[in-house]
Amino acid sequence: VQLQASGGGLVQAGGSLRLSCAASGLTFSSYTMAWFRQAPGKDREFVATISWGGGSTHHADSVTGRFTISRDNAKSTVFLQMNSLKPEDTAVYYCAATLRRFEVSESPMRFDYWGQGTQVTVSS
Repeated sequence: VQLQASGGGLVQAGGSLRLSCAASGLTFSSYTMAWFRQAPGKDREFVATISWGGGSTHHADSVTGRFTISRDNAKSTVFLQMNSLKPEDTAVYYCAATLRRFEVSESPMRFDYWGQGTQVTVSS
């Protein structure tokens, strides 16, 4: 299984970015997907998760109303649209996958496969 995250970069506060995570080596439509992030010196933090078919999503309170997770099963890709970015959103963003059913859970322990991460830096 490989998860390849991309789309990170440097953006000013208030700007937008769209992250992508392309999956291979798995039956993508069978996997619950998620995004997490980790800032320097901090623990990995849940951002959002999406069910197999995309019909159910859950976002962290800190990003609700600004970030949106989505997926395209035909392209084996999960996305994270990030709007109204803030300096505190600066982190390495990781995508993750699990065969476990979708739950409104923010635990990284549920996820079995992880991508390499993409850096997002928001300047003030």
